[in-house]
Amino acid sequence: MFLEEYDVIVVGAGHAGSEAAAAAANLGSKTLLVTMSLQNIAQMSCNPAMGGIAKGQIVREIDALGGYSGIVSDKTAIQFKMLNKSKGPAMWSPRVQSDRMRFAEEWRMMLEATPNLDFYQEMVKGLIIEDGRIKGIRTSLGVEIRSKSVVLTNGTFLNGLIHIGEKQFGGGRAGESAATGITEDLIKAGFEAGRMKTGTPPRVDGRSLDYSKMNEEKGDAKPAKFSYSDVTAPLTHQRSCHMTYTSLNVHDILREGFDRSPMFNGRIKSLGPRYCPSIEDKINRFADKERHQLFVEPEGWNTCEVYVNGFSTSLPEDIQFKALSSVAGFEKVKFFRPGYAIEYDFFPPTQLKHTLETKLVEGLYFAGQINGTTGYEEAASQGLMAGINAHLKVHEKDPLILKRDEAYIGVLIDDLITKGTEEPYRMFTSRAEYRTLLRQDNADFRLTPMSYEIGLASEDRLRRMERKLNESEKMVSFFKETSVSVAETNPILEAKESAPITQGDKMFKIFSRPQVELEDMVKFEKVEDYIRENDLDEEIVEQAVIQVKYSGYIEKERNNADKLNRLEEVKIPENFDYNKIKSMSIEAKQKLSKIRPVTISQASRISGVSPSDISVLLIYMGR
Repeated sequence: MFLEEYDVIVVGAGHAGSEAAAAAANLGSKTLLVTMSLQNIAQMSCNPAMGGIAKGQIVREIDALGGYSGIVSDKTAIQFKMLNKSKGPAMWSPRVQSDRMRFAEEWRMMLEATPNLDFYQEMVKGLIIEDGRIKGIRTSLGVEIRSKSVVLTNGTFLNGLIHIGEKQFGGGRAGESAATGITEDLIKAGFEAGRMKTGTPPRVDGRSLDYSKMNEEKGDAKPAKFSYSDVTAPLTHQRSCHMTYTSLNVHDILREGFDRSPMFNGRIKSLGPRYCPSIEDKINRFADKERHQLFVEPEGWNTCEVYVNGFSTSLPEDIQFKALSSVAGFEKVKFFRPGYAIEYDFFPPTQLKHTLETKLVEGLYFAGQINGTTGYEEAASQGLMAGINAHLKVHEKDPLILKRDEAYIGVLIDDLITKGTEEPYRMFTSRAEYRTLLRQDNADFRLTPMSYEIGLASEDRLRRMERKLNESEKMVSFFKETSVSVAETNPILEAKESAPITQGDKMFKIFSRPQVELEDMVKFEKVEDYIRENDLDEEIVEQAVIQVKYSGYIEKERNNADKLNRLEEVKIPENFDYNKIKSMSIEAKQKLSKIRPVTISQASRISGVSPSDISVLLIYMGR
């Protein structure tokens, strides 16, 4: 059936697997995507949305690198919001509400249109490993398919176990069976495994809800989009979401089911996501709170199915129904399906290199929830990088490794392989020490040139990025070189309660004032004329504005990053014996020996390794 050997086999077709397969195939590798269900490619297993705080930055980075997530999100969006607009641009985070069915359909169509990509539907039962190297996969029907590399993106399917109250049954998600065999093969090969938990809320019939009792949540008046390319366009009309609240009465009803909850009766032993807890976990941990927000999110343009964001639960279905029926607007609610929790196998990511290749088996890559992460965006970014690096390795090229000052994706991967995780890892802006550099607006500047260099980002993308960069730099120069008079400036400053000027000054200096915004600057005829004469779009103007208003912060952070990057240049020999260093702490020796950091900088980020341990290591290495 499969006479040819593949360059890359991707196991699993969720967000990680879809990006991995697309990247490897687009780079020119003969790629096979294997999944248990071709009908569920890139399924939105949980909430019907992409992006959000820090996650939106990741989607834009995926797009800047030539991945598909941004394009699919734009094409299937029903609402767009730029979150945190009241804060500085480092915190701005794009998010779309998605049409769940169209999202999966668009992904499938884009993958089918991708050259070099084959598909196969069957469960992968095992791995072919010979002499410490991956050689292919084995399916449940006994079919062996050979490959030079394999990317595992198994999501929640590895020995998945679903919990609803006291009921439990095997499954990767509702209605789909779990995957068995891979975990056992990996453990045999010497890998350490663990268990994690996640959950999902009930889906309900929107026709049974009373939206007049809820707060309407509209999209942005002027919606933007994710993709830097011109193949998508901003939404022209949008669907609203709604918001309502739980109450003390709802909490009391939920507590009635605690004795039958798998979370509290010991059936679930693994850790769930700290920042997306179940409703029962919320009312248990925050007993003093009288109410919790629930976001009522439509699942698409034309469906009446609704996602109840904030009500993730594994309580018995009768308790779920009784409690939700007591929420304002849900009095006559009809369930499509109850919420549930799911436990699944993962592999601590400290067993990986920065390329996401495993340290134990050459040519084998892990991406997504198998690494202990949560979220579509985190999974997709890992899949993209694993697919890129699997291709590069097979073709004997240098790997693509993103640093912490180059991308949120770099922060995510470095955190995982250096620090590991004991609970589902979720990205936040606070995890990035260089978030002023890693803004959602400049992901193309940061990443498109390096992606073009390896052959993934197209020349058209590069040219669009170069025009945006050149035109925004010219506009910054215009602000620096153009003077404004007292007469035209002071009325604007006074309206903003900013101190008036006593003599003419450069626009750059006026614009640098925190109170002055773009809307104020375009009141100067010179600015309005400049934008019109040069035919500048909003993206270019916004970029110039950010460079003017935050130039001091950006320069300071760049200098800090450059200083720390010097430690990235200090490489540690691959088989360095830390036990020879007598003056280093025992914990540091153990952690360094286990994780095997590549550079002094990475070593300094390992939990349990102190600055004094790093100093001793530098001295020992003759630095």
